[in-house]
Amino acid sequence: MNKKFHFAVFLPKYEKLEYWKSQVEGIEKAAQEFSKFGIVLDYFFYDYNLASFKESVKKVMAFNCDGLLFAPIFYEDSVQFLNDYKKKDIPVVMIDSNISNDDNHAYVGQDAFQSGYLAGRLISFAVKNERHVLIFKITREIESTSVYLQRIKGFYSFFEDNEELTNFKFSEVTLKDSRIDQLNLDMFSGISSVFVPNSRAYLVARFLEQNDIKGVRIIGFDLLKENIEYLNKGVIDFLINQRPEDQGYMGINYLYKKLVLKEEAERTHYIPLEIILKENYFPASKSV
Repeated sequence: MNKKFHFAVFLPKYEKLEYWKSQVEGIEKAAQEFSKFGIVLDYFFYDYNLASFKESVKKVMAFNCDGLLFAPIFYEDSVQFLNDYKKKDIPVVMIDSNISNDDNHAYVGQDAFQSGYLAGRLISFAVKNERHVLIFKITREIESTSVYLQRIKGFYSFFEDNEELTNFKFSEVTLKDSRIDQLNLDMFSGISSVFVPNSRAYLVARFLEQNDIKGVRIIGFDLLKENIEYLNKGVIDFLINQRPEDQGYMGINYLYKKLVLKEEAERTHYIPLEIILKENYFPASKSV
């Protein structure tokens, strides 16, 4: 019982990213709960850019640990990292995005394809008459992650599987975060609903509110403060919650079971898809 188990935690810096802050809160909760069993966390944070990620990869590769919790944001480089990391022969659990079929890698998070499929179903329920759907891709300076692309693929698949849903047509707009001031009214001309396949639905909602555009359904992801603000105002209609705190907690819990308890744990644990409307959103501080 005196043995120490060192878990490396390899994530984006979270100070300005509410989603990742929640992940870390879940990780810290698990670490505190299991600390009496000798679990020690060693964090490796990187800025949300590829150069910083690559520098952190070198540090993680050089660090000796018993298990790794990893969020694979940059797809190709993350795949390469996992391939190189195999030689260490230690358990790896991914959160947020599942990019590996290797039996030595576990995953805790949502099924990104299914979450996009669900978004398509919600749009089909919500929209009547005119059915022009805008897929609004608001990205950082990096290109889209695998989660993002899988959600869009799932969204389209819903309509491909339900051919009776006629009169739906789709447009796509892509903007970088730094170009968000290029939002304009023409983008929303004739649009009945907007699907934002990441946490930035509030940027679209803010623009629609500022320009007094009503009657456009918006569906997005994550319970960010800004998203909740527009959900409560009725500008955003649906948010799909990924429960990031649960992901972080369960990622550490997986390593604890695998390494401390020596138990076989499920390699893939999908977080249930949770649909949030303003009528069923209750802040944690108000929950019973």
